[in-house]
Amino acid sequence: MLFAFFCICITPSVAQATTITSCTFDKKPYYPGQTGFLAVTLYNDQNGKIRVTVLTATINYYYNDEVSYQQTFISNASLPVQIQSGYNQTLYIPFSLPTNIAPGCTQLSVEITAQLYNNNTNSWYGGQYPSYQPTLYIESPYKPQVAALQATNDTTTIMMYMLAFTTILFAGATAFFYFVARRIRNVTQSSA
Repeated sequence: MLFAFFCICITPSVAQATTITSCTFDKKPYYPGQTGFLAVTLYNDQNGKIRVTVLTATINYYYNDEVSYQQTFISNASLPVQIQSGYNQTLYIPFSLPTNIAPGCTQLSVEITAQLYNNNTNSWYGGQYPSYQPTLYIESPYKPQVAALQATNDTTTIMMYMLAFTTILFAGATAFFYFVARRIRNVTQSSA
């Protein structure tokens, strides 16, 4: 019994050593077929150093024909990466979206595998698995075309207003000159 208690005391407890403080995308929104990257900032909140052995982002999304698909992207960093106690480290996960992905919001599942360093045994132990779920916004591929059509429509509307204004202005000027010319003619006929 004493031996079991001793083993429990010596064996380090598995605690969250890594905290994901932020996951940010390089742009908003994304369009189908675009590539980008996710910046994942990790913080070591333990007394000893940690090493990150795996960093992935998994996306569950739908194609335009409503077929679901799952894809996992891996960090482009040379893993494992060590983070000293109390320090932050930012790692990047590149990704690319298929051209026929359905527009809308979807969540990525960012997952990390990290290990703590035990100074007493000079070895790595445990497995921490913090996760984070940032939301990815995928814009419709037709939005730029709709924006271009809207800009053309706005330009056409402005031109129609200008045409109506100039037509009214010329009609008013014509009426004014007609009445002035008629008055001048009446004045010249009455004086003659």
